[in-house]
Amino acid sequence: MNSFPPIVLASKSPRRQELLKLMGIDFRVVLKEVDESYPDGLKPSEIAVYIAEKKAKAFDESISNEIVITADTIVCIHDQILGKPDNAEHAFEILSTLSGNKHEVITGVSLLKDHQMHSFYEVSEVYFNALSPEQIRYYISTGQPMDKAGAYGIQEWIGLVGIDRINGSYTNVVGLPTHRLYQELCKLADL
Repeated sequence: MNSFPPIVLASKSPRRQELLKLMGIDFRVVLKEVDESYPDGLKPSEIAVYIAEKKAKAFDESISNEIVITADTIVCIHDQILGKPDNAEHAFEILSTLSGNKHEVITGVSLLKDHQMHSFYEVSEVYFNALSPEQIRYYISTGQPMDKAGAYGIQEWIGLVGIDRINGSYTNVVGLPTHRLYQELCKLADL
């Protein structure tokens, strides 16, 4: 069931693209380079929304009669943002910080339609088991953590063996809160 206006996904994330496909939503991918810096003093949820809106604003003049979806996912622990790792040593440091602790995954989403922006965010709490240095090194050796905020993908080996539980949306941790996104798209499309 998909009677949405044409959808543009402004994300190179294969995970976000796969989630939209699984939702049965037809879309095309359009990418624009956007500076992802943000002002000091914002809370993590505000940062996620700020960057998602910045990404959407890049399309304001070039897209019409379509809904543009942009998103930004942030991993944070004790209000410290854990971005994508710079190298294997940094990935080890990030994963060691997450080991045995609870952290939050926040995804900000912006929907741009007819020059109107609608934004929201979702927060999921993720509880990691204690991981051994060997487990962390094994996961890093796969190369998978290098392109992900927080240096892990919940759908990968580390998520399958290292995550005890989550409170909130699983797909939000993957990178797109699909249940909420679907509700918001229905509102925008007057369904």
